[in-house]
Amino acid sequence: MKNSSRASDSVPTENPRIIAMWSAPRSRSTAFLRMMMEREDLTTLHEPFSHLADFGSTEVAGRTIDTEVGLIEAIRALAGTTPVFFKDTTDFRFPAVLADQRFLTEARHTFIIRKPAEVIASHYALNPDVTADDIGFGRLHELFEAVGTATGDVPVVVDSDDLLDRPADTVREYCAQVGLPFLPETLHWATGMREEWRKAPQWHQDAGRSAGFTRAPREYEFTVDNHPALADFHRRQLPYYEELRRHRLSPRD
Repeated sequence: MKNSSRASDSVPTENPRIIAMWSAPRSRSTAFLRMMMEREDLTTLHEPFSHLADFGSTEVAGRTIDTEVGLIEAIRALAGTTPVFFKDTTDFRFPAVLADQRFLTEARHTFIIRKPAEVIASHYALNPDVTADDIGFGRLHELFEAVGTATGDVPVVVDSDDLLDRPADTVREYCAQVGLPFLPETLHWATGMREEWRKAPQWHQDAGRSAGFTRAPREYEFTVDNHPALADFHRRQLPYYEELRRHRLSPRD
């Protein structure tokens, strides 16, 4: 991977047919997807790989898919008719994605991060059985490294704090990096639970209530400061987050 302190050093020369956004769960990636759903120049998919891992099958363009390799092929086929944006989370590991050098290079794989302390408290509140691996930063970093090795470039990393603090600047720079026109009207949307989210609605309540990128402060009973297991999760996940954050996209005024 080329050394770089910012993703904006490697602007694509042509628009990709597939754009992926990967994140640890509870990292505001669903809000980002909700924004992309406002666009008319691409088709969006919500967590197709996680859906497959969780439920044993998923659907792409009306096709039922039951293998990871088959899902990659289905996304590739869909991208032959329309540009595709999908987002997915790394509470699961996706070996077929990691092994498919063509998919790692033909898609524009991007990443979104959030402070691990916030991620862990939010995740534990929804799933007290969560493990350190399920928190997802280790798997996210593994995928980041695989993409960088395959392409020779540093993938785009969005810090979700930048997304909340400077939404227009951050999204404008993201679009420039992935070869999309910036559409400021997509920064606002109607509230409501999307059909794609109804199989696991508890994970998408925040996105369903949102109408844009705004902070919603939360208090959690258990945090990395008062729960030993969560503190251990944080110690183990923080180095992966810090390495990813080193390459975060720098919004321009």
